Amino acid sequence: MSKPTMNDYYKVEIGIKPASTDFCDLAADLLGGIGFESFVPYEDRPGEGLTAFVPAPLYSPEALTEALLGLQPFAEASFEAEFVQGRDWNAEWEKNYFRPILVEGKVAVHSSFHTDIPEAQYDITIDPKMAFGTGHHATTSLMMRALLATCTPGMAVIDMGTGSGILAILAAMLGAKPVTGIEIDPFAEANARDNVALNLPAGGAVAIVGGDASALAQVPYKADIFLANINRNVITADIAAYAEGTAQGGTLIVSGFYVADRPIVIEAAEKAGFVKTAVDEMDNWSSITFTKAATR
Repeated sequence: MSKPTMNDYYKVEIGIKPASTDFCDLAADLLGGIGFESFVPYEDRPGEGLTAFVPAPLYSPEALTEALLGLQPFAEASFEAEFVQGRDWNAEWEKNYFRPILVEGKVAVHSSFHTDIPEAQYDITIDPKMAFGTGHHATTSLMMRALLATCTPGMAVIDMGTGSGILAILAAMLGAKPVTGIEIDPFAEANARDNVALNLPAGGAVAIVGGDASALAQVPYKADIFLANINRNVITADIAAYAEGTAQGGTLIVSGFYVADRPIVIEAAEKAGFVKTAVDEMDNWSSITFTKAATR
């Protein structure tokens, strides 16, 4: 077999015992830390497991086994992996997973193949190509909800860990300018660029930059709204960099963690100079909105 490429994937079926949607979400969070990009819970057997996808070059049965140990002693996980050769992932998601959704009655999210699109004030086309962020996951919906409540025309926005680019695109549609999406994974970065081009004339005001929090040095402004939908560990580790990239009095919106993790995230944010202003939750996932306190 030829050497696998980043367009080849392993499709991994993960069983969870005892069945629990919370344990499935935790498994997805654990696997996100070792390169897994997309997760589809078993809709016909809620809580019994999920289908997860990882680029073939990043797949390691040993790393997967070790990551799933994070469920113990509360749950056990088993898995079966299948190599999936590169294909038209847009068509794959359209056929099997990705359905049009409506967020807050205002934002329709769909692929370029969909015809059953709900009417909405903001219409976003996402061809995911396996990159996280179609709006279906609770954390993405939470971030979109918070962005709708806070973003006004002319605000400068930074979207850390932009994934499919969906939040950066929505910010631009809400009138934010400039907008920068930062993405560490090269494949997701390319996908974000494609999605920006699909939705905004000549890219609108959105720039996509490759890298982690250190890439903030390339952004020539401080954000009025700083978005980070990643995970608890990355957020708490990089929160000082987020503070540096946020304007005084600016807003930080974070998600990608569980309701139970709020105290940890709040403590880290407060140490970095943020003040909590709002919390939200969906399916046991949480978002938190902060304001960067003015220096004395």
